Amino acid sequence: MSIRWDAHRPRISDRVVFDKLVQVLVLGASYEKTSDTTCSETTIRRRRDEWIAAGIFTTLEQICLDSYDRIVGLELDDVCVDGCIVKAPCGGEIAGRSPVDRGKQGTKRSVMTDWAGIPIGVVAAPACAGIHKPIWTTSPMNSTPDPAKA
Repeated sequence: MSIRWDAHRPRISDRVVFDKLVQVLVLGASYEKTSDTTCSETTIRRRRDEWIAAGIFTTLEQICLDSYDRIVGLELDDVCVDGCIVKAPCGGEIAGRSPVDRGKQGTKRSVMTDWAGIPIGVVAAPACAGIHKPIWTTSPMNSTPDPAKA
């Protein structure tokens, strides 16, 4: 009988990471602020990426929005959309030429909230994407935004 020695810590349960991701989605908090001794921000991001690749994260996001709307109620009569352009010195999949930073790589981030400031959706697009293009092609309550169309 051989003994297996692992240098890694045991995998954190999906339930713990799920709870942390719900906090991120509902509260709009950063991964850093959500992390604690039960789960690091790196673990939250890695599991999020695994779930995105598996197609689970979009469903999780929609469940959070639907549940919040059912329990508390989203006020969608008045929504607010705001955005910013940030530097992307290392490039990335969606980075593009920034119109405000001498053509260096940048990313445009847009956030939609209800009247109380509850995040409904977030879209990242190349910094060169014009402001006249639609951010969401459909209602954020029915589907997640398509960054390719932003």
